[in-house]
Amino acid sequence: MRYMKKKLIVVLLALLPFSLNAETKLDQILSSGELKVGTTGDWDPMTMKDPATNKYKGFDIDVMNELAKDMGVKITFVPTEWKTIVSGITAGRYDISTSVTKTPKRAEVAGFTNSYYKYGTVPLVLKKNLKKFSTWNSLNNQDVTIATTLGTSQEEKAKEFFPKSKLQSVESPARDFQEVLAGRADGNITSSTEANKLVIKYPQLAIVPDGEKNPAFLAMMVGKNDKVWNDYVNEWIKGKKSSGFFKKLLTKYNLKSL
Repeated sequence: MRYMKKKLIVVLLALLPFSLNAETKLDQILSSGELKVGTTGDWDPMTMKDPATNKYKGFDIDVMNELAKDMGVKITFVPTEWKTIVSGITAGRYDISTSVTKTPKRAEVAGFTNSYYKYGTVPLVLKKNLKKFSTWNSLNNQDVTIATTLGTSQEEKAKEFFPKSKLQSVESPARDFQEVLAGRADGNITSSTEANKLVIKYPQLAIVPDGEKNPAFLAMMVGKNDKVWNDYVNEWIKGKKSSGFFKKLLTKYNLKSL
C-alpha cells in the first residue's frame, strides 16, 4: 500500500510541471504568428466569400482582421460549413470562429466569447404570398414547408416555432432561402440582419410583418476550456467597444446598434 501511494505521488509530481506550464492557444498563436479563423462565408453581411477573388468580406471579417492586426499576427480564414463549424473548434482546425449564435447545444462542447451583436429572428416568404402568410402562426400548418440550413441555430428553432409544418433541411453550399425562391418551400427563418439584406438582393422575397422573435446574441467560438485565450479575446472586445470600433462597423454595414 505504501509503495502504491509513493508511486502515485511520483506520477502526480511528474505531471504537475506540465499542467502548470501547458501552452495555451494564445501562446500557440503568438508563437506561430498566425491566427486561424473558421468561417462559412455565406452569411450576409457578417461573412461572405467572393467567388471571383476567393476572398472573404463582411462585418465579422473586419472584426477578425482587426484582432489579428492588434495581436501582430497574420490571419488565415479556414472554410467551414454550419454543420461542421462546432467540430472545427473541438478538433482544433482553427483557433476561433466568426460569430455564431450561442445555443445550449453548442455550449456543451465549445466555449464562447462575450457577445458583441444582438439580432432577432424573422420568417421570409415570397412577396406574392404575403397575404396568405402574413403572420408566424400562418406558417405553422401541416400544409406548409419550412426550409432550414443544416447545422444552423434556425434549424433547431424551426422545430419550436412550426411544430405542425413540414421541415426541410438543406445542406451547404445550398441555403434555405433559395428553397423559398425556387418554390420548393413556403418559408424559412433567418436573422433579421440577413433578412434585411436578402429582401434587397431578391425583391421577390418579403419579411413576414409579424415582428421579430427569439432575440439572440452573437459571439465567437473558442476552445471549451482555454480560459486564457477566451479572457484575452473578451478583454479585446471590451476595449474595442470602448474605442468605438464596433459602432463604426455597425454604421459601415448599416446595422442596428448593439
